Amino acid sequence: QVQLAESGGALVQPGESLRLSCTASAFAWDYHAIAWFRQAPGKEREFVACITGSPATTKLADSVRGRFAISRDNRKKTIYLQMNTLEPEDTARYYCATQNICADYAPFLSWGQGTQVTVGS
Repeated sequence: QVQLAESGGALVQPGESLRLSCTASAFAWDYHAIAWFRQAPGKEREFVACITGSPATTKLADSVRGRFAISRDNRKKTIYLQMNTLEPEDTARYYCATQNICADYAPFLSWGQGTQVTVGS
């Protein structure tokens, strides 16, 4: 089955950093790309980043480019989202999801339970 599990969310202050992790089942790992999207209460889903495999290529949303980075560990079947210089606007629940192409407009096919990131005092 396609299974994705996010972890690493926390309450942090502006300017601090977090690294989110997404562990993927073997079936999820077979998809062309795995992405991160986020959703805040009352707002629609927002694409954050995606990554392909063999070789790994990445795409980042304009709002996070230069601050966030996405990577993958093929042995652990884990996708990471390194989040630096966090801003209050980054507050949201973060999900990892499968995609058939790595693009900001590509549908999310399946996703996990998400992990909460809150930035503020």
